[in-house]
Amino acid sequence: MVEEAARGWSVGFAAFVGRFAGLFPRVESRRQMRCYVRGLLSEAERKNGWTLAEAAGDAGPERMQRLLNFYAWDTDGVRDELRTAVVEAIGDVARGVLIVDETGFLKKGTRSAGVARQYSGTAGRIENAQVGVFLAYASSRGRALIDRELYLPKEWTDDRPRCYQAGIPDTVSFATKPVLAQKMIERAVAAGVPFGWLTGDEAYGQDTKLRMWLELNDIAHVMAVPCNTMLVSTRLLKERVDRLIAEIDPAGWRRLSCGEGAHGQRVYDWAVVPIRPLRRPGWGHWLLARRSISDPSKIAYYVCFGPADTTLDQLVRVAGSRWAIEECFQTAKNETGLDHYQVRGYEPWYRHTSLSMLAAAFLVITRDAAKKGDPPPAPTNH
Repeated sequence: MVEEAARGWSVGFAAFVGRFAGLFPRVESRRQMRCYVRGLLSEAERKNGWTLAEAAGDAGPERMQRLLNFYAWDTDGVRDELRTAVVEAIGDVARGVLIVDETGFLKKGTRSAGVARQYSGTAGRIENAQVGVFLAYASSRGRALIDRELYLPKEWTDDRPRCYQAGIPDTVSFATKPVLAQKMIERAVAAGVPFGWLTGDEAYGQDTKLRMWLELNDIAHVMAVPCNTMLVSTRLLKERVDRLIAEIDPAGWRRLSCGEGAHGQRVYDWAVVPIRPLRRPGWGHWLLARRSISDPSKIAYYVCFGPADTTLDQLVRVAGSRWAIEECFQTAKNETGLDHYQVRGYEPWYRHTSLSMLAAAFLVITRDAAKKGDPPPAPTNH
């Protein structure tokens, strides 16, 4: 039984990586990509050049380093094919959700592209780190990272010699994290990714330019915002979100689960009020609030935009789906070495990150197939 499962996993892996083979023009890079991804899926505790080389039977990390630093292959093509594979496996046009968020990669020194003293959610404080902005896709069938951008602080983009040393092209200029998020959402929309809603935390929800762009492009969203955010109320006044929610009658709160977490259902008290009465026909604007049951003073706020017939239950489901990207980060860091890289350059960061996302997506697709009882796909010929 164990041998049969192992053979099925091996066949499925060969089929999965085979769909990416055309993006690696030389046989050496194709072979090394397979070894790299297989190593990322191994049980090794750390997945750096040395341990990946050891898993592949190499005497040293040189081949793995060449894959990231020197071989010619289509890095963005891997991202696009990965996104397609994820959508094929877990896509859901009605309940699919796009999620934007960032994660930090703690680093020593000053030479790694984008590294700086900056806030890292991973550490929960300001640290010397790189920060990546990511886009995830989630549905009832699973969740996976589908896009990534490396954030470059102004101290980097204003220093072109430093950028040159890290391999950052002159065409890359400063972009805020919400701007990077918008770029990834644009790519998902252009690729026809099936989704009904988008969500993100306060770092993205408080950016009014991003929210207005989402509105103009008819992208329904539930975006977290700080308590002091000013919104236009139904009184046609600009008012703070916390004060608007404080006016809600106690009977206006409903106890609902926003999804299952590591310790069971995530249950909170929820309330919603309409905002911005001057709106387009067929669309609505709401302010959503989530209140802790154990500590009612802890309230989170969300600005929402969507079809006029959207219900509170739908808004709660979308708000709760944001945790899916945290699970994606945890899986990719713990199981496929997302933060184990030892590269300093700009392009190598994208390459390692893309391959780690690819490996994590294989796990998602394999688990989805196992739930449905599907046989492993036949390997392609490349």
